[in-house]
Amino acid sequence: MPKPPQGVNGGGAPALASRVVTRPNASALPDPLPIRPRGPLRATLRVPGSKSLTNRALVAAALASGETTLEGGLESDDTRVMILALRALGCGIDLRADAWGVCGLAGKLASPAAPLDTGNSGTTARFLTAAACLADGPVVIDGSPRMRERPIQELVDALVALGARVRVVGRAGCPPVRVEGGGLPGGRAAIDASRSSQFVSAVLLAAPYARDGVELAFRDGRLVSRPYVELTLELMRAFGAAVEWTAEGGLRVPPGHPYRARRYAIEPDASAAVYPLCAAAIAGGSVRVMGFPRDSIQADLALLPILERMGCRVTRGPDALEVAAPAEGLRGVDVDMNALPDAALALAVVALFAEGPTRIRNVANLRIKETDRLVALERELRKLGANARAGSDFIEIVPGPPRPAAIATYDDHRIAMAFALAGLRIPGVAIEDPGCVSKTWPGYFALLETL
Repeated sequence: MPKPPQGVNGGGAPALASRVVTRPNASALPDPLPIRPRGPLRATLRVPGSKSLTNRALVAAALASGETTLEGGLESDDTRVMILALRALGCGIDLRADAWGVCGLAGKLASPAAPLDTGNSGTTARFLTAAACLADGPVVIDGSPRMRERPIQELVDALVALGARVRVVGRAGCPPVRVEGGGLPGGRAAIDASRSSQFVSAVLLAAPYARDGVELAFRDGRLVSRPYVELTLELMRAFGAAVEWTAEGGLRVPPGHPYRARRYAIEPDASAAVYPLCAAAIAGGSVRVMGFPRDSIQADLALLPILERMGCRVTRGPDALEVAAPAEGLRGVDVDMNALPDAALALAVVALFAEGPTRIRNVANLRIKETDRLVALERELRKLGANARAGSDFIEIVPGPPRPAAIATYDDHRIAMAFALAGLRIPGVAIEDPGCVSKTWPGYFALLETL
């Protein structure tokens, strides 16, 4: 069985000044961490703020004119590296207890003294590669060994087509990236969005400051994870930018509509809510997650109708989501999860307890995440007794007699969070390197224990 990639040395790349990511809760957790079986559940809870919205809002606020107040921002490794990088680019960010204050730079960033360490945060590396075009001098974007294996060439190609001076200096189209700064001329570009929607969101977030505006077309008409691009558009409009879909199915950002500072409340994280909601499907009972507006467009909320197909009862009220386990057992499903690939991990674990096979399709981009998640899923699901088979863009799970296992997590927060759910029902499940969840949810295991 091939092991998911763990990182390589990006030979010839600039050295990072220092590591900036810490794991505040890691030292308090046993390694491996045993999970206590229990059920049926009955819980009402809140999850942290959305990582996707927090990092998008930080970029928009940093580029805006005036001081923005962000409420409900997520404190995690991914947002921490974004904040440190924006500070290095000249942005003042005050992390007050009640809200964050961000002093915008009116679209003019500074050239930092050292490479920006984005850790293992894809949103930070990609969003800042585009934003760095607005700096007054060179910016180098780097990250962890795994980040040096994650693609960024498609984004760089689009920025070059828009007149930016930027090049990949790492191997195989992966970071580090050197951006010369000096502004973003703009114009028309075709972008390859077949592997990651973050390339599109990165260009869009910087586009209000392009001299001639920006018009994007999608190469071969392909755009993965479109709901995340819709999230970017909603955020941009909230900060005063103009952006619209074209008749040809592309996107246009006209000049003359820069971001304006404002007070902005960040929704709870739907990607985080997936785990306690799936816990109810696995362990029985019900779990309610508070704080989600009925009109939220976060991508992972599309998991709710999939859980309904598996037999769960789902209730979506004006301020809460609730999932209750089926009375007569879960059913396997065949589902396209291209629009919500992160939620595929939790669903794959739910599939362990279903009657019949489950097939999760159209998720090739899981191979370029924090690890090759399709390979990792196949390996760890088999440990727990399933017959799992991963293909180029899918995974099939046929449940088998469950058995205990120590779960390898590959420094991937979502592998750790998803497989911990299996321990709610299977005795003897333990999670190795549980501190990796600090990437997006440092308090995850404390919350799980309260269910």
